[in-house]
Amino acid sequence: MEKILAILENLKSGVDFENETQLVTGKVLDSIEITSLITSLEDEFDIEIGMEYMDNANFDSVEAIWEMVQELMED
Repeated sequence: MEKILAILENLKSGVDFENETQLVTGKVLDSIEITSLITSLEDEFDIEIGMEYMDNANFDSVEAIWEMVQELMED
């Protein structure tokens, strides 16, 4: 989860990513930042985030992102 926090902090500083639960739905991250996040996650964890994972719920918090990454790494 630390790697995800580091990726997020590189994308946008000044956000309390550990406690934020509406990164997408609260418009904390814009579409360009979300695209960069997806690319960074795919590169860092050697995964492919398919269209079936393109749901706000998977990107709204660090915990949700971590759960998605773990699920993809198991496949």
